[in-house]
Amino acid sequence: MNAFSLPARDRAQLTCADVRVDRGGRTVLRHVDMKVSPRSRWGVVGENGRGKSTLLHVLAGVLAPDEGSVQRVGTLALAEQEMPAEDDRTVGDVIDEHLADARAALHCLDTAAAALAEELPGAEREYADALEAAQALDAWDADRRVDVALAGLGAVDDRTRRLATLSVGQRYRIRLACLLGAEYDFLLLDEPTNHLDLEGLDYLTARLRAHPGGVVVVSHDRALLSDVATTVLDLDPTSDGRPRVYGGGFAGYREGREAELLRWEAEYEEQQSEHARLQQSLSEAQNRLSTGWRPPKGTGRHQRATRAPALVRSVHRRQEDLEQHRITAPVPPRRFTPPELPARPGVVLLHAEEVTVAGRLHRPTSLSLTSGDRLAVTGPNGAGKSTLLSVLAGRLVPTTGRARHARKVRLQLLGQESPHTTRRRANDVYQAHTARLVTTGVLRDSEVTALSSLGLLGSRDADKPVAELSMGQQRRLDLALALAARPHLLLLDEPTNHLSIALVDELTDALKATDAAVVLATHDRQMQRDIRAWPRLELPLPGPREESLAG
Repeated sequence: MNAFSLPARDRAQLTCADVRVDRGGRTVLRHVDMKVSPRSRWGVVGENGRGKSTLLHVLAGVLAPDEGSVQRVGTLALAEQEMPAEDDRTVGDVIDEHLADARAALHCLDTAAAALAEELPGAEREYADALEAAQALDAWDADRRVDVALAGLGAVDDRTRRLATLSVGQRYRIRLACLLGAEYDFLLLDEPTNHLDLEGLDYLTARLRAHPGGVVVVSHDRALLSDVATTVLDLDPTSDGRPRVYGGGFAGYREGREAELLRWEAEYEEQQSEHARLQQSLSEAQNRLSTGWRPPKGTGRHQRATRAPALVRSVHRRQEDLEQHRITAPVPPRRFTPPELPARPGVVLLHAEEVTVAGRLHRPTSLSLTSGDRLAVTGPNGAGKSTLLSVLAGRLVPTTGRARHARKVRLQLLGQESPHTTRRRANDVYQAHTARLVTTGVLRDSEVTALSSLGLLGSRDADKPVAELSMGQQRRLDLALALAARPHLLLLDEPTNHLSIALVDELTDALKATDAAVVLATHDRQMQRDIRAWPRLELPLPGPREESLAG
């Protein structure tokens, strides 16, 4: 028996039927049906916390559903959003783990070849089987495929490097390259475009489009979904509580989703009108019961006695009609409502002059910002975009040059990764943050914005421990904390990471309209298209001389 798994190729199938998952007393997935076949590419969308990552865990067999079934034929790999903070493995260890089947197949082939050379009984059959397995895995080419993927994603290819010495983004790119190189039947990818620059995004898009197996991508990256997805599963609420599946790719999803919402809203308005009519009818019947059935003076007692029960029955009938009439209210999407950010006319909020950071920001960089200014910082991974924003925020001292802030300027940096792992409730974290802003004199009490008014977290999620929030929900909290200080200058490092499609659109509109100055570093291709009119600061990778000086 082989100690490795062979791909099923054209016979591969990944299906789930009527899947339901409950967590923490709440149903996070229900009535989910999917059929993923070779060369199909599914996009999974929905607001943060709708169970998209949970669905990938169910498909991968990491999590058993509370109801429904999952069938898997073929090999699969799951790339989750999070990477372990502590990891003693080397780059080579990770590659070996993903290419274990190819390694085992070649080992079996070598063993079978030796047995064949010695003319052992059954050696011919064993050799034929081993050769077929190695060919099915294309085992001889496995390392080259991974090397190509590492280069395409801009990942470290030194197999001796320890993961603990690399950034989160580098570790993520290494794992993604291994998944692409191993050629699994199914790739289950959770926000795969995080930590990729434009070249890496183009490479990933091309590889996913060419992948011979099935792909399921959970993503808020509008450009990736437009370029890759052929079918979209929408986990956002619907009128009947069932997820929707849209053909026609991302464009088909957007058109279908809008039509779905319009139908739902129209039905809701009709139900509201009918509810109001029944309420009015009941009220009129109750009025007649209390006053209208009393006949004029002199009317016979018999007539009064016969009319009263009829009116009582009429009231009861209308009460029953009203109780039976249920309104299925559409759940309106939360709308991001940012606080008004102030301007300081005529003041240079920040001035950076010839700043560099050894080994991280190589080219001397200068800039000045006043209220209302916009700046897009672009460049490949490793060019120093995050480093520059940290210098501008005052969190990192430059090796050369200086960055000066105006007196009493309010400046906030939204970093790439959420720093929160606390068990405190999200609402408590936010309230403690705003209380510190008031105590230290940054804000007046009248300037404090309630978390609920921002439209970033619902009341249920705001009452959860931060550690139990999804990465997207934690990202929403990070954004709320950054905006709470009403900054004059907002520095945003990959702000679309983990955020929903609708929220990214709303955030982009808000950034265009605010009076505050905004500096934005992003690889999000759609956002770059949306802010193409902004001034740009392109940071290049270091040249050979700069690299030698840094070393």
